[in-house]
Amino acid sequence: MDKKVNELVNRYCRLRDRQYAVYHEYAKSKGISTYELFVLDILWFGDGTITQKDICLRLSINKQTVGAIITKFQKQGYIEFKKSEGDARNKIVVLTDEGEKYAEGIIPIAALAENIAMDRLGLKKLEQLVDMTLELTKNMEDEFRNIEE
Repeated sequence: MDKKVNELVNRYCRLRDRQYAVYHEYAKSKGISTYELFVLDILWFGDGTITQKDICLRLSINKQTVGAIITKFQKQGYIEFKKSEGDARNKIVVLTDEGEKYAEGIIPIAALAENIAMDRLGLKKLEQLVDMTLELTKNMEDEFRNIEE
């Protein structure tokens, strides 16, 4: 592999880690874990059809971790379950009124910060970033799938 490519991959990974650290520090300032922040975000912006399985897939984490977060939020009165119309075995996870109030003090603030940070790039650069990230993601999926075969 080209040495320059390897250097850029390492630089990109460090930047990705810095971005993750931003979410970690914000979550910590709110007294929650990073995954709890991400679950709240998914539910806040969700369409009312989010299952635990959906959360697992979206965050690439196991069902035990998601289950622990869901249980914690349920005990705090922040989420409840509704039956899925399509599959009775799947329960839809939704924020309660109390959960909406709680998340309202966390998620919109973070979303605004993300939007402002991205807007500062300008629309053209932002579109390029999204397009290149999508292309990189597809390439990584292909290459890692090749390893598994």
